[in-house]
Amino acid sequence: MKQACASIVATAALVAALGSGAAGAAVLNVTVRGSDAIFLAGRTDITIPPASDPWNSPTGMQRHGGPTPEEIQETFPPFLGVVGGDIIRLADPSIGGISYFNGIGGSYFGPEGNNADCLGSSCSDLSSFGGISGYFGPEGALVGVFLDDGIPASGAPARLNFSTAGLGRNFLTLTPGLGQIFYIGNGVTTSAVFQEFIAPVGATRLFLGIPDGFGFDGVPGAYDDNDGAYQVRIGVNEVPTVPEPGVLALLGLGLVGLAAARLRGSQGMKGAA
Repeated sequence: MKQACASIVATAALVAALGSGAAGAAVLNVTVRGSDAIFLAGRTDITIPPASDPWNSPTGMQRHGGPTPEEIQETFPPFLGVVGGDIIRLADPSIGGISYFNGIGGSYFGPEGNNADCLGSSCSDLSSFGGISGYFGPEGALVGVFLDDGIPASGAPARLNFSTAGLGRNFLTLTPGLGQIFYIGNGVTTSAVFQEFIAPVGATRLFLGIPDGFGFDGVPGAYDDNDGAYQVRIGVNEVPTVPEPGVLALLGLGLVGLAAARLRGSQGMKGAA
């Protein structure tokens, strides 16, 4: 019992380190919500409007034309401090899930998202937003983006191709550029080998979030019906291990509570993202 309590305290300390800007070797438990819009990474110049209001065009994100059953407001994605050359790894399994569809009771997805082995028109095909690149790959998957200390308001880099005809999702090592969204998924190859994501020169922050849009294509948006959350374990210059079963259960209960709070009193029909 004392050992389990110590593990819980250690986990809480690691979670508290998120967003601190501190680099080095660490293992962190990161909660990613369906509303964590990767395209809002580093955008301290933006005020997110209430869920019931539209974004200002043409610089805003797309929302449904009327209220969704969930009425989810986009959120700025979580981040952790890094320096160029840091190696990021993700430990599977994840806890929880995210639904990308309009209405309560739809399918929930983990970090690999929907249609993980995408090809051509079956891939998510999203355009850039400000200084953040577009995204081409599995629908609604866990993705990351490295940034420096600046605000990525313009000058988006070219996007990467994570379809099976491009980089796919079975690569061993990846060094994306600053502002370039990259697929993380469950963080391992089909042979269960850790994938390594290397921070580029000039990087100070790694943001984790979700790429979304109507039909997972076009202008980023459609986050206002994304309910739920999942937790992943991230290693920075460390090989992350899966938490003890007791700690996993406690963390899972926390995510269930988060999802329930966001969905309480909501009803509706399932629709397209």
